[in-house]
Amino acid sequence: MRIEVKRVDWALKTPLKIANFSQSVIETVHVSLDDDGATGRGEGIPVFYRGETAEAMTEQLSAIAGDIRNGAGRVELQSLMPAGGARNALDCALWDLEAKRTGRRAWSIAGVDAVRPLKTVFTLSVDEPQAMAARANAAPYDVFKLKLDGGADLDRVAAVRAARHDAVIVVDANQSWTMEQLRDWAPRFHNLGVALIEQPLPAGGDSALAGFESPVPLCADESCQTAVSLGEIRDRYQVVNIKLDKAGGLTEGLRLVQEAKVMNLRLMVGCMAGSSLSMAPAFIIGQFCEFVDLDGPLLAQTDMENAIRFDGNMVGLPEAALWG
Repeated sequence: MRIEVKRVDWALKTPLKIANFSQSVIETVHVSLDDDGATGRGEGIPVFYRGETAEAMTEQLSAIAGDIRNGAGRVELQSLMPAGGARNALDCALWDLEAKRTGRRAWSIAGVDAVRPLKTVFTLSVDEPQAMAARANAAPYDVFKLKLDGGADLDRVAAVRAARHDAVIVVDANQSWTMEQLRDWAPRFHNLGVALIEQPLPAGGDSALAGFESPVPLCADESCQTAVSLGEIRDRYQVVNIKLDKAGGLTEGLRLVQEAKVMNLRLMVGCMAGSSLSMAPAFIIGQFCEFVDLDGPLLAQTDMENAIRFDGNMVGLPEAALWG
C-alpha cells in the first residue's frame, strides 16, 4: 500500500471570526491510500484549541505509516493514534478505501441503509449587530449559526432576529460566557426563538451547568471530544456536537452516536470548516442528528472536484467519486 500525506489549504471568502480567534485560511492535511488500484482519501483539520497544527499532524501520520503498510486498519488505528485531526484524516481514508474496494457506499458499511439530504446551518462570524443582521438578510439561507463572544451578544441575536423573522437561529459562544451571562441571556434568547446554545462556558469549567434548567437546550462542543467525555457532561448538556476532527475519525464518531443515544443525549454534527472531503464522512453522522453544521464548503472560495452540492441550506448526498 502506498500512503501520501500532503497539506492543502482552503482560502475563505471572508475571515471566520469567533470568540478570541480568527482565520482566513483553513489548513488541512490530506491522506491518500493506494492499494491494488483502489484509492481512499481523507481530510483532517487541526483542532486549534488543543494546539494541533498541520505540521504536527503530518509528523503524526508519517510515524504511523509503517503500521498502515503492515496491515493496521480502523480498529487498530484507535489505539495507535490519539484522537485528533491526523487520526481523522487516516481513519476516513481507510473508510473510503474499503468503500472503493468493495463497491459499497461507506454509509452502508456503517450500517445506514438509506440516507437523506441534510439541512445545515450557515455560520455568521461574530461582528457588530447590524453587520450580522445585514449579512443574514442578504444570505439565501434560513438556518443560521451566530458566533458570539460574550460582548454585545443579546443585541446581535436581536438584530438578526429582527432582520430574519423566518430563520432558525443557533448561537455558539465558543466558551466565552460566564454562568451569570448564561442565566441572564438564556431566557431572553428563548424569547427570541433561539433553538440551541452551543458551548456557553469554558470546557473544564462548566460544572455549574449540572442541574441548571436552561429554557434553550445547551450543546457541548469543546466539552465533548470523544465518547469518553460523555460520562462527565451528560448532566450538564442536552445536546452533544460530534466533530470528526475532535473525535479522531468516523469510527469514533459512530461510537459517540451510539453511546450518546443510550444516554438520551440529542445530537449535532459539526465541522472545523474544510472542504467537501471533510463533510462527506460527517454526512453519515448527520443522518442521526437533529442539528447539522456542515457548511464548510459554503465558506470557502474553492472546493474539491466532485464536490457536495448545496441547494440553499440543503446538503446533497456525496458522490462516490468524492468519498465513500
